[in-house]
Amino acid sequence: MTNADVIRAHYAASDAGDIDGMVAPLSPQVTWTEAAGFPYAGTYSGPDEVVRNVFARLAEDWDGYRLTVDEVIDGGDTVVGIGTYSGTYRLTGRFFEARVAHVWRLKDGVVTAFEQFTDTAMVQKALRGSA
Repeated sequence: MTNADVIRAHYAASDAGDIDGMVAPLSPQVTWTEAAGFPYAGTYSGPDEVVRNVFARLAEDWDGYRLTVDEVIDGGDTVVGIGTYSGTYRLTGRFFEARVAHVWRLKDGVVTAFEQFTDTAMVQKALRGSA
């Protein structure tokens, strides 16, 4: 299994709502960085922090939150996923779509680092409820 296959399996688990499958490739020391301006911005260490501070909050705060992956770029130990986030923020009832790129760093088939890049202005509009 290539590193790109590992990331494709993570995305497939995400599509299925399979948290265990999503965290399976993460190193116990993984660093996971959500973009500044994103509601869960920051860097989290370890799978438990990622689940608690990112995956669980997405499930709590959004209806129909989804990542549609258009492309996975295989750069060996660095893999990039490109796609679109979408969902409706429960507190405002506002829907958003925003392009996203994920940069994954792997060693021996295990994710050691993740960094998110996205159009946080689109997300913030949904959070604030402004047009």
